[in-house]
Amino acid sequence: MKTLVAYSGGLDTTWVTTLLSSQGEEVTALMINSGAFSDEEIASAKDRAFQGDAKHFDCIDVSKEYYDKTVKYMIFGNMLKNNTYPMSVSSERIIQAITVANYAKANKFDKIAHGCTGAGNDQVRFEMVFDILCPEIKVQALVRETNIQRADEIAFLKEKGIKMNFDKAKYSINKGLWGTSIGGRETLNSAQPLPEEAYPTHCTKSEESVITLEFCKGELCCVNGKKFDNKVDAIREVEKLAGAYAIGRDMHIGDTIIGIKGRVGFEAAAPMVIIKAHHALEKHVLTKWQIYWKDNISQWYGNRLHEGMLLEPEMRDMEKFLESTQQKVSGKVFVALRPYTFFINGIESEHDLMTSKFGVYGEDNKAFTADDIAGFTKVVGVQSKIWYAVNNEKYL
Repeated sequence: MKTLVAYSGGLDTTWVTTLLSSQGEEVTALMINSGAFSDEEIASAKDRAFQGDAKHFDCIDVSKEYYDKTVKYMIFGNMLKNNTYPMSVSSERIIQAITVANYAKANKFDKIAHGCTGAGNDQVRFEMVFDILCPEIKVQALVRETNIQRADEIAFLKEKGIKMNFDKAKYSINKGLWGTSIGGRETLNSAQPLPEEAYPTHCTKSEESVITLEFCKGELCCVNGKKFDNKVDAIREVEKLAGAYAIGRDMHIGDTIIGIKGRVGFEAAAPMVIIKAHHALEKHVLTKWQIYWKDNISQWYGNRLHEGMLLEPEMRDMEKFLESTQQKVSGKVFVALRPYTFFINGIESEHDLMTSKFGVYGEDNKAFTADDIAGFTKVVGVQSKIWYAVNNEKYL
């Protein structure tokens, strides 16, 4: 049987690759790089796949597609799931699934195998896309079907002579352009934090530094004066600067697609800094009703994206709205980086609505007269005044 394994190079997919190969299947390990894997990491994953007797290995870089199809809109919408999580894994899984499905179809595979468990969201995201784009291809979820435990996977791979860092394999680490999620025994309960060693990135800088992020129509285009035509490289630059302070660590607790509560740790230095900087700029250049409707659309879009619904046609409509809101979101944001945290110092923009031409809040007004505001104050409360008079009600 000609089998394609959606391969990450981690414990679960290495176990799937090795097991299916040992059962006589012709396995191709397909790795999808959404923008975070180094050449060394890809080479290491390739080596593990061949140790597991995969017949072929391939790696496809989808970083541009990932940015264009999801990351850009998450920045436009300042999207944080449950006001916490930048959807580091969920946003990239759908792009990975689409790429796997198209590859499997183009190369006439009999089966797609993945390493998702039966208790998480990824099984739904992957298999829903496979069912939409390549329903004729069989799908196998070995980890879910066998309910195997990580300790048993490790024992099997050691027996087969697979060389990998099994101590690190105690944690399920999903590394991507838009952040890294970390799962382990501590995330299986509601009380324990992840230990320092669970995080891939550690704090190496202690002195504060201030960086300048420049946005052009909502997209990050310059970092510290350096222009980036490739927006993926701009994100990587922020990750390099902010990651040195171990910024962006947190725990996400939310409702899974399958109905249970889930808890996962993450680190996302670049996403958190970029989203908060972009949000600060928007508060200066958008009107209150633009912000109101954009917040509503963004929450809807983010929830649908998190649940793997990127292929739904209404998502294109939402994207058009988000793009429209970004036409004046251009300017510089100054961000102070400190160990484990950051602070937005301020912004500069030619579209800043906090312009002194019309007044200074709490200090000086140039837009209307004292008589104007007295009349406005009287009129704005008329409807409430009528309601209380007609109904003879007291609020207190």
